[in-house]
Amino acid sequence: MTDPAGARWVHTWVAAPQLTEPDNMPPPPFTRDGLVLAGATLRQTVRVSAGGTRTRLRFSNAFGGAALPLTKAAVALPAGGRAGVAAVEPGTSRPVTFGGRPSVTIPVGAQAVSDPLDLAPAPRSNLTVTIHLAEGQASTAITSHPGSRTTSHIVGGDHVSRVDLTGATSTDHWYFLSGVEVLAPAGTAGLVVIGDSLTDGRGSTTNGNDRWPDRLADRLHASPSTRHVAVLNQAAGGNRVLDDGLGPSVLARLDRDLLALSGVRWLLLFEGVNDIGTAAATPGEQARVAADLIAAYEQIVTRAHAHGIPVYGGTITPFGGNDPGYDDPGGLRADTRQVVNHWIRTGGGFDAVVDFDRVIGDPADPRRIRPAYDTGDHLHLNPAGYQAVADAVPAALFR
Repeated sequence: MTDPAGARWVHTWVAAPQLTEPDNMPPPPFTRDGLVLAGATLRQTVRVSAGGTRTRLRFSNAFGGAALPLTKAAVALPAGGRAGVAAVEPGTSRPVTFGGRPSVTIPVGAQAVSDPLDLAPAPRSNLTVTIHLAEGQASTAITSHPGSRTTSHIVGGDHVSRVDLTGATSTDHWYFLSGVEVLAPAGTAGLVVIGDSLTDGRGSTTNGNDRWPDRLADRLHASPSTRHVAVLNQAAGGNRVLDDGLGPSVLARLDRDLLALSGVRWLLLFEGVNDIGTAAATPGEQARVAADLIAAYEQIVTRAHAHGIPVYGGTITPFGGNDPGYDDPGGLRADTRQVVNHWIRTGGGFDAVVDFDRVIGDPADPRRIRPAYDTGDHLHLNPAGYQAVADAVPAALFR
């Protein structure tokens, strides 16, 4: 296939790297004392956004406690084009190389980018990535994205070339894989969405790819005027803007998860509920977190603008009834949410505002999520709620 004139590398799929918690490690027998995935084959599927004529993979050892030796890797099309399956379409597998070599050792804190592959994924299609670790990683500090909402498959031995990993152990996490790039037509550009579990898709369908960034990609690609947008989900469940929690804070991860990506043109920031919800429900602490969040948003905008990236701000959605949890009896955290949302709407800090609060809030009780969108915990959304979030983002922002 001939590369289009003006083609450039653009990220088409990402997953924010995180330090893997004990409960999210590869299941037995693939995690042992000081050794993970030794002699194992790991098969994962991901859904790309924009299409292209060639493909590159990125593997991360950002949080590894030891070097990460990848012995062999391959990329293929999954059976039936489906997410989370253990089989690939026969004849579609392509070996992955790094500087012409079939293996790579990724130092602690580093990443590895593969050589370009003659694989042209269609927009919004699924890819299968299979890796073999002959030695495993000699640490129980490993890099993953726990909130994959996609099933991965692990089996002992070198089975990278097998069509079907029948009998493999399954787990709903991604490990090591942090990005897929495509050589895309001129004009293709990335929208990075930075968020928490509401963007990571808690409450969405496992292997359904119905998080709101997925649905936004579907909607944008249905129109010729926005078909060029790659929607890149850099969310992490439990994430905070100000302080580390589940994964580094937004302030700490902005360079890696936004500025270091290829082909990025826009940022949509939809985060802050965990900062409010984990701050003590006292007047002083809530006043502090509101002021600190606003200052952090201004910092994020300044840093993105330095790279020519406009920033769109999403208002924080309700959590009334999330008890025990974020909804305190005095309503102090709900008041803080309103203070922060008022600044997002009227403070002029963002290049545009997407008012998720007004879309998701219950008109009969604005402190709560609409019942039709509620998973039942009064904080996270179901697929209908995520569709509403996706529909609230104006396509005109990307034309």
